[in-house]
Amino acid sequence: MAETGSVLNFRSGNRITLVDQGADGDGEYLRIEHVIPQTGRLVGPHWHPILQETFHVRAGQLRFRVDGVETTAGPGTTVVVKPRATHEFWNDSSETVLEHEVRPPLHHWEMFEFMSRLDQAGRMTKLGLPRNPLALGLLWEYGDGYVAGPPPALQRAVFGNIAKLARTLGYERKLVASTSADQG
Repeated sequence: MAETGSVLNFRSGNRITLVDQGADGDGEYLRIEHVIPQTGRLVGPHWHPILQETFHVRAGQLRFRVDGVETTAGPGTTVVVKPRATHEFWNDSSETVLEHEVRPPLHHWEMFEFMSRLDQAGRMTKLGLPRNPLALGLLWEYGDGYVAGPPPALQRAVFGNIAKLARTLGYERKLVASTSADQG
């Protein structure tokens, strides 16, 4: 896990900062800050079996859809997404600042690191998806959840096996080496 204060930058101007990580009476947590300068969809419908996510809008405006209920969240608004709730969200204003807590953190920070590496290397589509199917499998695995719609067993069989193949072929290690060389 990265150290508190670590910052991930994206070509879109998005910035993700690791604010805190640890454990308290409610268990392990990860707290991050998102600075989102552009409007549009941030993430499509998905769900997590055991993660609870809490989003607190400090500036700007976001729209959340949680289990089919749409909510507009402005400064001071908190949206809690319980485990197994299907959720997606959009940024409706420029310069949105969002506090994001994940309990338990599982692989969420690693997911953002992986996405940042892919993005910085120009290996993501405009929709924020990896161009390479091996990267897509790894990203799915890091997400600790499921895309809404397709049965979980099918996703585990397809994306899980793609992730295994990517690790067997050393794709992630090669990506880290190539992006480190590009940035060095």
